[in-house]
Amino acid sequence: MNIIWIDECQSTNTHVGSLPLDTNGVVVATRAQTAGRGQKGNSWESEPNKNLTFSVMWKPQGFAARDQFAISEAVALAVTDLLSELGLEATVKWPNDIYVGDKKICGILIEHSVMGFDLSRTIAGVGININQREFVSDAPNPVSVIQLIGAELSLEPLLERYVSILESRLDAISTAEGRRDIHDEFQKSMWRFDGKPYPFRDRDSGQTYLGIIRGVEPLGFLEVENTETGEVRKYAFKEVEFLLS
Repeated sequence: MNIIWIDECQSTNTHVGSLPLDTNGVVVATRAQTAGRGQKGNSWESEPNKNLTFSVMWKPQGFAARDQFAISEAVALAVTDLLSELGLEATVKWPNDIYVGDKKICGILIEHSVMGFDLSRTIAGVGININQREFVSDAPNPVSVIQLIGAELSLEPLLERYVSILESRLDAISTAEGRRDIHDEFQKSMWRFDGKPYPFRDRDSGQTYLGIIRGVEPLGFLEVENTETGEVRKYAFKEVEFLLS
């Protein structure tokens, strides 16, 4: 994939999405993102010249739209792979935030275009907190690499390494067997997937309850067991909220 660095833009997802339709296999990274977009319409705080903020755009070949969660898994696991190389044990908070302990170090926003039954284009926006020492937004639990290891890192080689890892992960999910393997690995890498009860909020009913994560279906639905009733509920993205306290 070709990596392009730009000095400033509002959102790398928006920028890469405006490239010509025949563009394929490109990474756009910016040194200053002024209006980064996160999940659920949230903004993404990133101090200029301190973090990795980039979007990867490619055209999956013959990749069924129903298998799209495998791409989310590949993008997220590539981040945990990179952080592991830096000596950090990271987990994936479903569907694709990256945590170290109970603190968020990376956010991911994936957008697909579909033609018929297949994906025609995928844009994966990634923000990894690298060299930012202080966070001023009201985000509840941010953390950065420098806060954890005490060393400032060069951004360009880190991005090159991430792209290399991602390409290997994407190659792996090109087969059904590879998708099964990465799904198993994703589940083992999930935040709070340890058999213990944690607080959740059902966004439809507003009910708060203690639940145990029982797994994730290949289509991406989260399975949570209500510890009081024993009922196992299946959630799509945005239907359930993890509570930190």
